[in-house]
Amino acid sequence: MTASTTRRTTAAQSRLAAVGAIAVAGALLLTGCGDQTDKGSDSGTADTSSAPLADRLPADIREAGVIKVGSDIAYAPVEFKDASGKTAGIDPDLADAMGKQLGVKFEFENGTFDTLLGGLRSDRYDIAMSAMTDTKARQEGIDSDTGKKVGEGVDFVDYFTAGVSIYTKKGDDQGIKTWADLCGKKLVVQRGTVSHDLAKAEAEKCPAGRTITIEAFDNDQQAQTRLRAGGADAGSSDFPVAAYAVKTSGGGKDFQLVGEQVDAAPYGIAVAKGDTQLRDALKAALDAVIENGEYQKVLEKWGVAEGAVEEATINGGK
Repeated sequence: MTASTTRRTTAAQSRLAAVGAIAVAGALLLTGCGDQTDKGSDSGTADTSSAPLADRLPADIREAGVIKVGSDIAYAPVEFKDASGKTAGIDPDLADAMGKQLGVKFEFENGTFDTLLGGLRSDRYDIAMSAMTDTKARQEGIDSDTGKKVGEGVDFVDYFTAGVSIYTKKGDDQGIKTWADLCGKKLVVQRGTVSHDLAKAEAEKCPAGRTITIEAFDNDQQAQTRLRAGGADAGSSDFPVAAYAVKTSGGGKDFQLVGEQVDAAPYGIAVAKGDTQLRDALKAALDAVIENGEYQKVLEKWGVAEGAVEEATINGGK
């Protein structure tokens, strides 16, 4: 999701600092999506006896051996269902590496992106890990549309940097190079993402009679389908996702990226306010996999190494 520097948003934001020209090539798995109740294949309990950071976890999670993860598992290559139905992608691979440090399994549960923080507040999930952009509004529980406080907010453990991109049908860029060029056009996005927020903000700047017509969907794959069928002029999503769609959809014949990335910002793992022991355990686990090289291997596997961070941070979003 990027055209000069932008992000999945507050009412649902997303995803990497100057991701420059992330290599979209590579052995990326085929994308797919699960239904809202699907769980990832990495369920079950784990033996914490030999895990170096197991004692950092809250006792109830350590004893259960499972961290319940809320995630929109339809956002390839960050998280998606592969051809065999298994939850795959950047986030699940990082979670597996962190789980080895903590001695637990990360169990991914599918939900629409704009409901994940509500699920976290209601204790349906222990964490939300879903290419979610760390923003001050989310940290403070502020609704990005109304500016009003809707909850106590969350803490983030930041682990990646991503921008926002615009893409069009291949060979038909409609003259779109920047966000301002979307005035008078129809744009498809995933609801509650940074792309959605950016589009609404840009529409307010458009000349009278030439606003942006925005069509928002529950997930990014629905938006791609709409554009592919000719129902819109352009789409927008986080850069890794847009790049993956350009690389894989129709064997690379459906879409093209236009312009530069915008709004580079950190992806964060969301943890409920006050759950500081779990938050700090996740940070320690991320720092450990960065240090031992597993983190870099995961990013290189998915062709997004340019989004790497040197260390995990708490609430680094602006």
